[in-house]
Amino acid sequence: MNLNPQAESYRKKMTNSVIFWFIMLFKLPSAVFWRLSIQSLNVEKCEVSIPYFWRSKNPFRSIYFAALAGAAELSTGALCQLALAGKGSFSMLVVDFRAEYFKKADQKIIFSCNQGLELFTKIDSLEVNESGQMTLISEGKNTAGERVARFHVTWSFKRKA
Repeated sequence: MNLNPQAESYRKKMTNSVIFWFIMLFKLPSAVFWRLSIQSLNVEKCEVSIPYFWRSKNPFRSIYFAALAGAAELSTGALCQLALAGKGSFSMLVVDFRAEYFKKADQKIIFSCNQGLELFTKIDSLEVNESGQMTLISEGKNTAGERVARFHVTWSFKRKA
């Protein structure tokens, strides 16, 4: 599956660290504060990293749960924005959010959402004024490849006229 020109433009902006920083500064300042970074973004997946450092950690020497949630949500939301780019007017909203934690997040964590193809199919199937929902799963792993957390983010989409 190829990206349309608007989606390709969005992908390039979000994977360019300087442009991403400026976009996040105005749209999602917490991403700048926690130093989130999009490692990869394509039709199949989105990967977002969050470092373990003084702005992202809690008093228990692990990454603060809200910072982990922000990175997980960004990995799903950026994939949604990519799927919507160039396809008309849509509204989107998180309608459910669940988290599971498996291991202490005491080093850099990379969140991956690998449901891009399924998401693109879902978006393309929506008619004007039709709504749809999809739960995207983002798994966070440490540098050793161990699963640290899993987030279930349910997005609602509505195609506008």
